[in-house]
Amino acid sequence: MNRPQKSLIALLAVFLLFFGFVVVRIGVAKPAAAVKVAKIPAGEVDPAVWGQYYPLQYASYKKTAEDLPSPTGYGGSIKIQKSEMQPEMTMLFKGMPFGKDYAEDRGHEHALEDLRESKRIGPASKGACITCKTPYIEQAYKEMGWDYANKPLTEMLDKSKHAVACANCHDPATMNLRVINPAFIEAQAKRGIDVTKASREDMRSFVCAQCHSEYYFEPGTTKVVFPWEKGLKPADMYAYYSEKPSGFVQDWQHPDSKAPMLKAQHPDYELFSTGVHGKSGVSCADCHMPYTRKDGQKYTSHWVTSPLKTLDASCSSCHDQGSAWLQERVKTIQDQTFELQHMAGQNIARAHAAIQNAAAQPDADESNLAQAREHVRKAQWYWDLLAAENSMGFHNPSQALNTLGQANELAHQAIDAANRAAGIKQF
Repeated sequence: MNRPQKSLIALLAVFLLFFGFVVVRIGVAKPAAAVKVAKIPAGEVDPAVWGQYYPLQYASYKKTAEDLPSPTGYGGSIKIQKSEMQPEMTMLFKGMPFGKDYAEDRGHEHALEDLRESKRIGPASKGACITCKTPYIEQAYKEMGWDYANKPLTEMLDKSKHAVACANCHDPATMNLRVINPAFIEAQAKRGIDVTKASREDMRSFVCAQCHSEYYFEPGTTKVVFPWEKGLKPADMYAYYSEKPSGFVQDWQHPDSKAPMLKAQHPDYELFSTGVHGKSGVSCADCHMPYTRKDGQKYTSHWVTSPLKTLDASCSSCHDQGSAWLQERVKTIQDQTFELQHMAGQNIARAHAAIQNAAAQPDADESNLAQAREHVRKAQWYWDLLAAENSMGFHNPSQALNTLGQANELAHQAIDAANRAAGIKQF
C-alpha cells in the first residue's frame, strides 16, 4: 500500500470516527427540553412557588432586585431623589407628597418595600395605592370590588404578601398572558377593547400597560381611573381632565400660584403606543423582556430592565448597526429630551413665582391671573408627562420634544399673563 492510499484510509477513519460520535450524541444526548406548562394552584402568588416549575424565568425575575445605575445616566434602579438632577422639582411639587419624596423607581421585587417606605405615604393613605404593586389585587377586587380602594392602605399592605410577580401577568393554570388591574380593563373597555380577546402580541404590551400608565383617584371612592376616553395623547388627556370627570378637579393646589395642578403617573404606555416602535407592532416585552437562551433552551427573560443592558438580545434582531451605534443613538435622544425638560421645568417654576407675585398686588387683574393659572397648570402637566415617564423621551422622541416645547411656551405665556395681571408692561 503506497503512501497516498494510507493517507486516504487515515482520513476516512477520522471522518468515520467523527460521524459516529455525532450519531451517538444525537441518539444519546437529548436536546434541552421545551418549557412544559405546569398548573399552578389558583390564587398562588408567591413567585418562588412558580419558580420551582420555571427556574430560568424565576432566576431572571430575581435580578429585578438589583440596584443598578442607568447606562445613559437617566433613570436606573438606584433609589435616589429625582430632584438631585432637577432641583426645580422642589418648587414644582411644593405643597404635595411628591415634594417630600420623589425617588427613582426600583425593580418589580421592590414594589411593596418602596411603597411602605415612601414618605408620600401617611395615615390617610388609601388602599388604591396597592393596585400596581402586588398580585393580591386580583383577590382584593374579587372580594371587595372597588371598595378595596377606599380601605386604609395599612390594611391592604398587611394582606399583600408579595410584590409584582408572575401572577400579575400569567394565568396560573395555562400560563397565558393576562391582565388583572381592573382600572386598565375598564379603561380599555371604554375604548372598545376587550382585553380577554386581545392577541398574544398585544398582551405582551398590555401586561405592562396595566400599570405603566397615567391614572387618577376618583373623588370620594379613590377608585383608580385611566384618563383615556378621548385618547392617549397629551392634549387628549388634558381635555379629559378639563371636563372635571366625576368631580375630579385637581391633584392639589399649588401653594404659591394657587393653580389647580395635575400630577402625571409614569405614562409609559401612552408615549410608547404612539411612537415608531408601538406603531410598528413592537411590544414592550420585545425590548424589555427579550428572548434568551441557556443550555440550548429558549425562554423569555423576566429581568424587566433597560434594553441597553441587553442590547444584543433586545435590539439586534431588528437593528444591525452595532451596539455602540445603538447606545449612542439612545444617549443622544435622552440628552436632548433632558435638556428641554430641564429648561421647561425651570420656566414653569418661574411661572409659579410670577403668579404669586402678581396675586400679591392689591389691584391685580383677576382675569389675567386666571389665565396665568390655566397656562401654568397645562404647562406643568405637559412637562410632567415626560418627567414622570421612564424612557427619557426614547419611547417617542418626536412627541417628547413637541410636548416639552409646548410646556416651555405655555410657561412663558403664564409669566406674560401674570405680568399683565400685575400691570407690568410687556415688550
